[in-house]
Amino acid sequence: MRALPFSAGQAVLIAGNTLREAVRQKIIGLFLGLALALVIGARWFRDFNFGAPELKFLADCGLGAMTFFGSALAITATAQLFFGEIENRTVLTLLARPVRRSEFVVGKYWGLLVLLGAFCALLTAVLATVLWWREGELMRDFPAAFATGRVVNYAGVAVAGFLGWLKLSVLAGFTLLVASFAQTQLFAVVSGFFILVIGHLQYLAQEAYGRSEAWLARLGGGGLGLLFPNFNLFALADAFVGADLPAWSQIARLSLYGFGYLGTTCALAIFSFRHREI
Repeated sequence: MRALPFSAGQAVLIAGNTLREAVRQKIIGLFLGLALALVIGARWFRDFNFGAPELKFLADCGLGAMTFFGSALAITATAQLFFGEIENRTVLTLLARPVRRSEFVVGKYWGLLVLLGAFCALLTAVLATVLWWREGELMRDFPAAFATGRVVNYAGVAVAGFLGWLKLSVLAGFTLLVASFAQTQLFAVVSGFFILVIGHLQYLAQEAYGRSEAWLARLGGGGLGLLFPNFNLFALADAFVGADLPAWSQIARLSLYGFGYLGTTCALAIFSFRHREI
């Protein structure tokens, strides 16, 4: 029998259904509410900072909320939405239509990417609003500190939101890869958090291996850096206050770095799910 070609239309339909399911998930609303509360609430922490350093504090707080709650959202939403189809046996109905397994995996991933994109876009917009509002107040109260005008680079805030989305999407891709062969949702969630920790700390292992004189240790460090993404590369918060936007070449390299992991994890998830018994 001739194999059916991949249908992007069916993948889009699955992505739309994934988004509808995500809206009904209470835990997703909880993470979004907590992140918004932290970003908006940071506005009233002004007693700890004055002038431009306060704006840096607000930016760090907002981006920290995006990273913390966004990581929890990326991991739990990926595991829940993927295993929900399997546990409810709806995946059998989908695959009998017929829908290719690759379309199912890609559709789920596309839906998650849109979900994370909406999460990061909303938080970025709220953060930019809070920064603009507070910066205007500080300009009136401390005009000498803002002699040259506004100091926040709002283009940098937008870039930070994009890179935050890219980072969360890579994390969701690794979680999806684990979910494609894992037998339980708990295993996928725990593995996702382990990958998150490894991605933030793997540069330490690379430095340790790099200082080693043994070629095998250096090879192991290089392999670790290739296998797991370095999430610290996506942190460009220092460029948002009193500094120019990072070079577009640097942003482009980070984008290619992130999209490379997106494509690789999705392809591996498709390969793994094709050989999985449902």
